[in-house]
Amino acid sequence: MSGFKIMNTITDTNTNSKTQTDFLPLEGTDHVEFYVGNAKQAAHYYMTAFGFQALAYAGPETGVKDRASYAVRQNKLTFVLTTALRTDNLIADHIYKHGDGVKVLALGVNDAISAWEETTKRGAKTYMQPHRLKDENGEVVLSGIHTYGDTVHLFVERKNYKGAFMPGYKPWGNPHFKPADTGLLYVDHCVGNVGWNQMNPRVKFYEDVMGFRNILTFDDKDISTEYSALMSKVMSSGNGYVKFPINEPAEGKNKSQVEEYLEFYNGEGVQHVAMATNDIVKTVAELRNRGVEFLKVPNTYYDDLLDRVGRIDEDLEPLKELGILVDRDNEGYLLQLFSKPVEDRPTLFFEIIQRKGAKSFGKGNFKALFEAIEREQAARGNL
Repeated sequence: MSGFKIMNTITDTNTNSKTQTDFLPLEGTDHVEFYVGNAKQAAHYYMTAFGFQALAYAGPETGVKDRASYAVRQNKLTFVLTTALRTDNLIADHIYKHGDGVKVLALGVNDAISAWEETTKRGAKTYMQPHRLKDENGEVVLSGIHTYGDTVHLFVERKNYKGAFMPGYKPWGNPHFKPADTGLLYVDHCVGNVGWNQMNPRVKFYEDVMGFRNILTFDDKDISTEYSALMSKVMSSGNGYVKFPINEPAEGKNKSQVEEYLEFYNGEGVQHVAMATNDIVKTVAELRNRGVEFLKVPNTYYDDLLDRVGRIDEDLEPLKELGILVDRDNEGYLLQLFSKPVEDRPTLFFEIIQRKGAKSFGKGNFKALFEAIEREQAARGNL
C-alpha cells in the first residue's frame, strides 16, 4: 500500500506481564471490507439502498495505485468497498474467484501489536504484521490474521487517530447526495459458511487462537427442512462484543443453502452480515422502499405467532406485511428479516435484527426461513 507513511514493522514484545482472562479484548467490529468489481457503483448502492453516508476515499488521487476504496458509514456501521485497478493483483484474483464478497472483518482493539502477538503465538497465520500508518491526523496501528477461506481479520488500533477513517484516505462525499439513514446501528454478528466437516476445526481455531467461546450449537435436527440441513455453532468473544456463527452443510435430500454458497463463492466465506436496528418495522419499510429485496415466509407463519412467542410490543399486521420474523428465548424476544442475495451469485446477503432482550439467533424461525431460502434456490435451479 502506498500514499501514506508506513513506519517500521513492529516486532517488539509486549512487556506487560499482567495476566488477563481475556487475552484478546475486542472493542467490536471496526469495519467490514468488501472486494467488489466496481467499488464506486457498490458504494452508491449501499448509500442509496441502505442509507450509508460517504466517508472517505483512497485511490490514485491519494497515492494508492493498485486499488480504489470507498468507505461509507451509518452510525457505528462502516463498510469499505474496494476494487482492483489492474488485473495482476490479489484483489482482482479474489474478485475473479469469488465474485463480490467480504474480504476483511476488521476488529477494533486497544493494542494491535498485542492482538497479533497473542493470536499468532497460539497458531494463527499472519496476514499482516503490525505496522503504523501515519498522517497529519495521527496514527492507526494495523495487524491481521487469516481465518476461514480467503477471509481475514484485521486488528485496528485507532485510539491515536482523529481523521475520517485512516491514513491513506481522504474525506469523500457529494454535498448534493446525502441520502437519509435507515436506522441501521452496528454489526450484530457475521456468519461464515465453511466446508464439509470444517465447522469444528474452525470453532477450535476461534477458541484456541482468539479466546472465543461456543455459546450456542444448532445441529441438523434444529436447522433442517424436508430437503436440506446444516449445522451451526455460534462463537463469541470473551466480552461478548463480537459474535461469529459458523455454518457447515449437513446431509439432506437436496443441496443445502451452504452447499449452494460454497459452490458459487468457490470456497468458504462470509454468508451474511447482521445489522442491528432499534425499529425494525421502520427500517425494513424504508429499505424495501429503496429497492432492497427480502425473503418472504407464507402468511400462515403469523397464524399462531403470538401463541408461539407470547406477547410482543409490536402490532402484528406491519410484521405480516413486511415478512418480519419473531422468536423468543429466556432473555426476551427478537425480530429479524433476511434479504435476498445482494449479488448476482447466490452468496452474500444481509440480516436486519432488533433485539428486545433476546440473546439468541432465532432458532424458532429456522424452518420457515430455510423453506423460504429453498424456494429461492428452486427458482434458480440450485435445489
